[in-house]
Amino acid sequence: MDANSRLSALALVAALTSAAWAQGRVIGAQSKPTVRHHRVAEAPADAVPADVIEAEKALDKKDYARAEQLLRSATSASPNHYRGWFDLGVLYSLTGRKPQAIEAYQKSVAIKPELFESNLNLGLLLASAGNRSEAVKYLRAATTLKPSQEATAGEALFTAWDALGHGLENDSPDDALAAYQKAEEIHPKDLDLHLSVAQILERKNNTEGAEKEYKQVLESNPQSVQALAGLTDIYIAGKRLPEAEQSLRSYLKLDPQSAAAHVQLGRILAAGGKKNDEALAEFEAALQISPQDRQAQREIADFALQAKKYDEAERQYRQLLKDDEKNPELHHVLANVLMNQRKFPEAQQEYLVSLRLDPGRAGAYEGLATVAAENQNYPLVLQALDARAKSFPETPGTYFLRATTYDHLRDVKQAAANYHLFLSAANGKYPNQEWQAKHRLIALEPKK
Repeated sequence: MDANSRLSALALVAALTSAAWAQGRVIGAQSKPTVRHHRVAEAPADAVPADVIEAEKALDKKDYARAEQLLRSATSASPNHYRGWFDLGVLYSLTGRKPQAIEAYQKSVAIKPELFESNLNLGLLLASAGNRSEAVKYLRAATTLKPSQEATAGEALFTAWDALGHGLENDSPDDALAAYQKAEEIHPKDLDLHLSVAQILERKNNTEGAEKEYKQVLESNPQSVQALAGLTDIYIAGKRLPEAEQSLRSYLKLDPQSAAAHVQLGRILAAGGKKNDEALAEFEAALQISPQDRQAQREIADFALQAKKYDEAERQYRQLLKDDEKNPELHHVLANVLMNQRKFPEAQQEYLVSLRLDPGRAGAYEGLATVAAENQNYPLVLQALDARAKSFPETPGTYFLRATTYDHLRDVKQAAANYHLFLSAANGKYPNQEWQAKHRLIALEPKK
């Protein structure tokens, strides 16, 4: 058995408010290898057509041309004998003719539905062809039947239960767990089986059970990237950052070229708030591995902004905009960066672009009004605030900005009115601005 690797980038906000995996998972669902073809036990020679007996000898010698000729003759002469159709199914499978193999096994099952091997092989073929619902029907039937080869009965039943579990995972996870438990009774130390169980438990939010299964895999195979990825999921979901960091570092030792894992580790380090340099190094490592990875570029840009490294943030956001120039959010965030750098004319232009692309951005209106005031473009301040007020409620900040703008324009009546509105809304939360507003009102409304 094998398992496809699965590690993903998680959606982790700066403060780790969400631990959902984003952009899909890099470590994906397990898949089984090529179909194993289970033969039936020997039958008395007089009960099997002679051509079938000769065909089985040819099959053993891999003389597929002669086997096919004999089996075609046998099924034509004895169309109601299950074994000729069963052997044709084996032959077609071995020679890469899946549709014909499925058809042959279906005829064998129709003639003798109680044959374990026909049901198992047909179920495995249908599963490999993507016909999950039909596959489950035959695999479930196989688990109720007895293999004809006693020496390999355990292995055959394990294959049936395991394949049934995979077929049920998406639509009936509880039934899939029950099937895997049956398989586990046969092979309790099968690591892929424990991974399958862990992944279902994780999807069912049984993190305690999933963690136990993943750890059991790692006890036997410390280099299991699937188990490490699963544990990382669980640690992140539980905001267990130290354990998530350790798990990711272990994963990166096994797969140092995983850009997604470097990004993920960078997010965790950044969320801790004490390892900013290490976090930036992980983001940069991801970008070095995958220079066109926009996710890594965005991570570096966002992290630089969060860390108040505005020059680096500006460089990264401008780079992102080269390939996505109509993204209003990127223009908005770049404008915020430029405002923090006191590049007010450039910030004003970016806010205008952002609002032209998406007029529904309240924060962009506030930013535009703020930098327009710094640029002494007072008509634009009022224009931005009026446009914002059409869709969003006023705030203490917008009242104060209106008041100071009207104050600069020497509109005493409007300035005083907005200072009063600000003081009513501020309610003691903005002491510096409230002090300024009170003193301006003394000047604007002198006592008679």
